[in-house]
Amino acid sequence: MTENLPRTSPANPIVRRPTGGDTLADVLERVLDKGIVIVGDIGVNILDIELLTLRIRLLIASADTAREMGIDWWTTDPFLSSKANGEKADGQRELGDLRDRIGELEAELSRVSGRADASKSAANAAPDTEKEST
Repeated sequence: MTENLPRTSPANPIVRRPTGGDTLADVLERVLDKGIVIVGDIGVNILDIELLTLRIRLLIASADTAREMGIDWWTTDPFLSSKANGEKADGQRELGDLRDRIGELEAELSRVSGRADASKSAANAAPDTEKEST
């Protein structure tokens, strides 16, 4: 005596596989490989007066695909990349070097202008002494 059991009963387990369709992993791999862009605009108007406009641009892609597209903002964000912190440290070092150089140039300028002031004072003092002696 054979019973006709429903296909999904525990006594008759049947493994069902998708036929011809893509699995979630296939779709995700394709999206990350090629990238997908979702664009939308939302506007709120009252009596033809624009109160609010939201422009949504969403790009979903792998990091490699985004780099190929020329998008790599995460490499320069100090919060996300230690490499960006290194670049910031290099910039701080260069800024310090420039400040030191400016200090040296200002000191040299003071020294040169001090000599010029001293020679002007000496030149101005010399005619006065000549007038007094005559």
